[in-house]
Amino acid sequence: MKTVKMFVPKPSLQYTLYKSKEHKPKTNKKRKNKNIKKRSSANVAMDPPFHEAYKTLLAETAAEAKGTSDVVTVEEWDLPVVDLGRLTGGKVEEEEECKNDIIRASKEWGFFQVVNHGISNQLLAKMRAKQIELFKQPFERKSKEDQFSNFSAGSYRWGTPSATSITQLSWSEAFHVSLSDILGSNYGSDDDLRSTMEEYAGKVSRLAQKLAEILGENLGRSSKFFIENCVPSTCYLRMNRYPPCPVQGQIFGLMPHTDSDFLTILHQDQVGGLELVKDGKWIAVKPNPQALIVNIGDLFQVWSNDEYKSVEHRVVTNSRKERYSIAYFLCPWSETVIKSKSEPGVYRRFSFREFRNQVQEDVRKYGYKIGLPRFVL
Repeated sequence: MKTVKMFVPKPSLQYTLYKSKEHKPKTNKKRKNKNIKKRSSANVAMDPPFHEAYKTLLAETAAEAKGTSDVVTVEEWDLPVVDLGRLTGGKVEEEEECKNDIIRASKEWGFFQVVNHGISNQLLAKMRAKQIELFKQPFERKSKEDQFSNFSAGSYRWGTPSATSITQLSWSEAFHVSLSDILGSNYGSDDDLRSTMEEYAGKVSRLAQKLAEILGENLGRSSKFFIENCVPSTCYLRMNRYPPCPVQGQIFGLMPHTDSDFLTILHQDQVGGLELVKDGKWIAVKPNPQALIVNIGDLFQVWSNDEYKSVEHRVVTNSRKERYSIAYFLCPWSETVIKSKSEPGVYRRFSFREFRNQVQEDVRKYGYKIGLPRFVL
């Protein structure tokens, strides 16, 4: 663990590519201007129109913040690491120890990392490369995802349509794709993106099923539940891109939230920016190139009667670097009934459809998710 002190400016909205002489490259003025114009035009073409869509919110923030600054202190932590190789090593004691580590991390942290997870570095690297290629396409093309990529209409998302304040704005874009759009799809043999997504989705699905089975059996649930209820048509891959944000420190890449699923598996790059709540304070997650991140969702917290923790997390913006991640969400059928493992329960029973509809209604009405507090008895 280490403490990272960041000077977070609250600048005016005018974007300055270089903040000081130390950051300026040593080159002649004509070449510098040419390079800046080239980069700017490329970014304008591919980036969503954040500045145009949120012009009023950004202008109000700039006026309020003029001449002020914040110093934010964030501790950077290593998440617990679980070596999944012990599950297949043939030693009963090691297998049970591994399961106990997963359960303990889910109770104490709600977040943990897994290594020896069965997804090769080569596949992860290829998936990241294809993801970057996808996002480098012009915005106008990405926003027609049903024509451009053959994903279902509505898969491409950016910003926060319901934002009424700067703190509700997410400076990011994403493709949120159902696994039924990926697995077993009819596409040409030259569609490398789709074939890579299919291979990755298959492997991460099996990993999620295994982890959920371990956590579910610890609660006395049937080992067949997730195979029967969390199927390709109910689970999702979300490919995220967080563009550089000129108003760093005031705008999130992704707003603080918990995940509305059983569990999430995340592969992120090394830029950093993921933060979560631990012991009542925000901490930064130190990137680990060898690991995938697993976090508990709201549904497992309900199932476990608050033993497993669905922890609030967010992504902070970076003024200079873009960030990429890809998340897998393990979700059930809409009519699946979610209830606590024992009585009296902390939460009333509800269907996943009811929970999801309530979350969407709150986001439309208030600009943010309320989630489980709506269902407390």
